[in-house]
Amino acid sequence: MMGDNPIITILFHWSKPLSGNVAIVTDSAAYFAPGEAESLNINIAPLQIQIGSDKFLDGIEIDSDELFRRLGTDAPFPISLSPSLATFEKLYTKLHKQTDQILSIHTSSHLSQTVEKAQLGSETLLGRCTIEIIDSMTTSVGLGILVKRAAQLAQHGATMDEIVRLVRGMIPHIYLVFYVETMEFLERGGRIGKAQAILGSMLNIKPILFMEDGDIIPLEKVRTTEKAVDKLFEFVTEFDNLEQTAIIQRNKIPNKEAHTLQTRLLQSFPKSHFPIIQYGPDLATHVGPNALGVVVYEGLTF
Repeated sequence: MMGDNPIITILFHWSKPLSGNVAIVTDSAAYFAPGEAESLNINIAPLQIQIGSDKFLDGIEIDSDELFRRLGTDAPFPISLSPSLATFEKLYTKLHKQTDQILSIHTSSHLSQTVEKAQLGSETLLGRCTIEIIDSMTTSVGLGILVKRAAQLAQHGATMDEIVRLVRGMIPHIYLVFYVETMEFLERGGRIGKAQAILGSMLNIKPILFMEDGDIIPLEKVRTTEKAVDKLFEFVTEFDNLEQTAIIQRNKIPNKEAHTLQTRLLQSFPKSHFPIIQYGPDLATHVGPNALGVVVYEGLTF
């Protein structure tokens, strides 16, 4: 179990003033490399991971390794819950002492009630502070890409309208595709039927999933892990402009499939970077502990 974590500092304390007029808020579904959120003054509201009757703050009281360890036991099926209304009210009130403009960018409303909670939390400052809530229609690395760009613009003094316009323009250009080794989590999440999950397990089918319009949907099915990796590779090769990409997997250390995919992609795109990262507890509650995926931001053309 995780102990006290410096992420708490990100939530309710700021050691230096905001560089721009717009404060940036997101939730813990967003992926950031170590130190990125702090350096960009990104404020993070933690999701809650519920296991049975116990609730843990994502990134503070539980991380991916701990969740996956629990999934290896007879622990109940984990559920991801949005940050509490009180969390948003407290966070927005804190930020209002420094600015009257807050941009809050959150994980897809199809996966969480976070956008709704953020909107309700903003009502506390109605008429006193401009709080813009954006549904990212994505999660994990995709959400992190949007939030980091917003924070960079804020640090350079961009206006709220300028940041919102750019972020909204980026959303349709972020893609997430992955495959899972088991259909159990898709079935529990209501994305496939029980009979389909049982049949898929019997036939060793590996569904290819795609994030479309903010929701995770089955795209197609393959019979082997090798075919699944082929599909991920083919997906990336369809893009001409790879501004930012990442391979997401269960472990911090690349597994065989992730390493194979990375090698093939680097051969095809020698000027691109394909980091392999561990996906977080929130995404794990939707896709399970044995998924491999690719995130692509194709960039904007003007």
